[in-house]
Amino acid sequence: MGLKGFVEGGIASVVAGCSTHPLDLIKVRMQLQGENHVPNPNTQVLRPAFAFNGATMAQETLHIPAPAPPRVGPISVGVKIFQSEGASALFSGISATVLRQTLYSTTRMGLYEVFKQKWSDPDSGKLPLGLKIGAGLIAGGIGAAVGNPADVAMVRMQADGRLPISQRRNYKGVVDAITQMSKQEGITSLWRGSSLTVNRAMIVTASQLASYDQIKEAILDHGAMKDGLGTHVTASFAAGFVASVASNPIDVIKTRVMNMKVEPGMAPPYSGALDCALKTVRAEGPMALYKGFIPTISRQGPFTVVLFVTLEQVRKILKDF
Repeated sequence: MGLKGFVEGGIASVVAGCSTHPLDLIKVRMQLQGENHVPNPNTQVLRPAFAFNGATMAQETLHIPAPAPPRVGPISVGVKIFQSEGASALFSGISATVLRQTLYSTTRMGLYEVFKQKWSDPDSGKLPLGLKIGAGLIAGGIGAAVGNPADVAMVRMQADGRLPISQRRNYKGVVDAITQMSKQEGITSLWRGSSLTVNRAMIVTASQLASYDQIKEAILDHGAMKDGLGTHVTASFAAGFVASVASNPIDVIKTRVMNMKVEPGMAPPYSGALDCALKTVRAEGPMALYKGFIPTISRQGPFTVVLFVTLEQVRKILKDF
């Protein structure tokens, strides 16, 4: 297998990433909804009441918090992007997606196959679920560390259109994004949120790849379906659901940390992942960690289906090489 596992995984990942990019962009925009709404940011100060008590006059001040911004669904977000920014905006940051999938997914998919081969039972050729999860955790962590610069660039390019025109970064492409970040914020900015990226990638890879293999094995072992397209679609969609549930909270925090704008001489909005999580929960409630879940599953489902169906077809094509 060796190098072939990396090539197969890389081709399948790029195809899946490009085909589901608009859904990923909508997910990022939804995860950033309400980010600037904190418990008491813009209070209205009203002084309506003057209570007379004999010769004294007391002035009463009322602080009324600004209302929370309305939350909209994925279809509304997509339509708004289309209307205000044009159809091409749905593919903002696609160059970063291609680079990210080439670096991150090629690495994780290839390493997972290497571990599977080394750890599988020599007689049955099968790998216990615990070892599948372990292989996914290690492969996902290494892949995320390799692909983090492209991940940061992708999040920023996808989120740029929601900013006021004066605050937009207007990156020309993934290379320009990485170059500007390095010059303006230092080379370390390319690994901003890397701990979150690694944690998320470990969870996604372990839940996605391990569950796909496990569900596919169960379907075949019980004779429910033959090893064909129906089995691949069923197992991959189930794997996408498992990965979405497991990874969404970390994904929300990762998106916000990566997207934060750090002004020179100013404290960053978040000091780290835990600070971002606490501020998000305090300001928007615990369910804010599942913001964008519908587009996440809407994207993760098709992404995982395209990924594994393409992977199985690529394996057939390259089996003699």
